[in-house]
Amino acid sequence: MLVVPDFHGRAGLAQGTEFARWLRARADAGVEMLLHGCTHLDESGHRNRLRRWLARTATAREGEFLGLNAAEARVRLAEGRRRLEDVLGRAVEGFVAPAWLYGPGARAALREAGFLIAEDHWRVWSPADGRTLLRSPVVSWASRTPVRLASSLLWSRAATLLLRPLRHVRVGIHPHDADQGALVREIDRLVGGFLRAGRTPIQLRDLLGRPGPTRGDRPPAARGHRCGARPGCARSTW
Repeated sequence: MLVVPDFHGRAGLAQGTEFARWLRARADAGVEMLLHGCTHLDESGHRNRLRRWLARTATAREGEFLGLNAAEARVRLAEGRRRLEDVLGRAVEGFVAPAWLYGPGARAALREAGFLIAEDHWRVWSPADGRTLLRSPVVSWASRTPVRLASSLLWSRAATLLLRPLRHVRVGIHPHDADQGALVREIDRLVGGFLRAGRTPIQLRDLLGRPGPTRGDRPPAARGHRCGARPGCARSTW
């Protein structure tokens, strides 16, 4: 599960809240928790035309880590991680940038932050050494416009066949996917088909060949700027 500690700066994740208790219970039950940015909001200025298009058009200014320099990214990684670890009571070892978009500054800060695992649209890798752990596109959906909804359904159908030869298939589900009946039915079809084909869900930490963190197992607290939370994206790998 991908968790945003302060979604759009309006929902600060804090201990003692109902959502914090829900997250802690899910983690205690074995659900893998990954940091998913700090605010999920891109507030950077973009001189590069491609990045400006990605920020404003492709992602509706959700690519928080696309335009940050290394120092800015370092602060957000540290504060987001601290908030999430305070609630979970365990180390957070994985990071996924909002919209799967990483600028050079974000990649540099991620290497320094000690995260063991990260992912983008095309692969899962180790930030420490850049080693690719898994190469597979993510199957995900978008419903912001009718065109995006239709293209998402088309890609999902095609992916069922195109990705079948791959050893692993990644599926990303966002909270708002549940608002569209067509997406709910398609997710059930795709996931159900993979399960009936004999695929077994795994966690990203399984790619490292080591068990996940336990309660009380956490690095020293980091300091940074203030980064609430919203139910995160679900992530499954088969």
